[in-house]
Amino acid sequence: MQLIKDWFRRYLSNPQVVILLTFLLLGFVLIIYAGTILAPVLASIVIAYLLQSIVRKMQRLNLPRMLAVLIAFALFLATLFLLLFYLIPELSKQVTQLVPQLPQMIEKGLTQLQVFLQRSHFVTEDQILEIINNIKSEISSYGQSLVVSVSTSIPDIISIIVYLVLMPLLVFFFLKDKEILVAWARNFMPRNTELSTEVWHDVDAQIGNYVRGKMLEIMIVWITCYIVFALMGLNYAMLLAAAVGFSVIIPYIGAVVVTIPVALVAYFQWGWSSDFIYLMVAYFIIQAIDGSVIVPLLFSEVVNLHPIAIIVAVLFFGGLWGFWGVFFAIPLATVVQAIIKAWPKEGSIDSTQAAEQDA
Repeated sequence: MQLIKDWFRRYLSNPQVVILLTFLLLGFVLIIYAGTILAPVLASIVIAYLLQSIVRKMQRLNLPRMLAVLIAFALFLATLFLLLFYLIPELSKQVTQLVPQLPQMIEKGLTQLQVFLQRSHFVTEDQILEIINNIKSEISSYGQSLVVSVSTSIPDIISIIVYLVLMPLLVFFFLKDKEILVAWARNFMPRNTELSTEVWHDVDAQIGNYVRGKMLEIMIVWITCYIVFALMGLNYAMLLAAAVGFSVIIPYIGAVVVTIPVALVAYFQWGWSSDFIYLMVAYFIIQAIDGSVIVPLLFSEVVNLHPIAIIVAVLFFGGLWGFWGVFFAIPLATVVQAIIKAWPKEGSIDSTQAAEQDA
């Protein structure tokens, strides 16, 4: 107990550490207990934060800030309209085309699995039937849960419409009145925030570049896969390309998981043929280029995290906040890394306390 008391006395007696921990605790509590209510506000803050880099670059070109804000906001609206009136309807159409084909694809896949197991001679006929029946049961239960989740999410359509009205307005005002809002927030902060400021500068440099780079990577992989899939005549090209694009959000795991639907659709369409082999070779080339060229170019100076830390962050924050936890897992891990990096060391704490005693 004395060891714990000494640790608390040594670190929590530093007002810088207390202020930093207070900010972190307030932010965590706000997201946990009010995240759902304030979702459009938080999403608008993130979007405005990302658009801020465009505003800064245009201001460096000697454009007035208001004009730069209007240009960035126009780009945001153009992207939003593209999503709402082209990409989402196209993806929805391909999903409705794919769903009726799923039972046939699953049945064909199970038949191939049964043939493979029979040839392997490692399992008996009864064990094969048991495995196939278990897989069918799992697929059936998953399908029922999917139907339930879709039916329960219908009321959320109203909230989505509200968000589509509120978010563009919030994004515009967050961009336009950034200095006013920041100055207002500083009135509620203590003056002695050097440690928190140091952490924020590190996080700002890392998170902004990472999220912008990740969104650019998604678009590059998505567009490239769509061009290749469409040229080769693969069914559901837009849907599969979108899945491959968004799979880059989850490092290591996403690329492995998304390979399964691409291979299944290609095999169901062409069977074991040269078209299937060519498509899979092209797909793996895209994955290799993404991992060895695109990622190093976009993130060479952004994120320096060990793969174990990335996987743990994806599992932890994904378990807390679902899709958005997975998307922001690496930025949040970067926040933790920045805090550890800026955390006062024992010698610096002793010198600070000695200086305060001398004063």
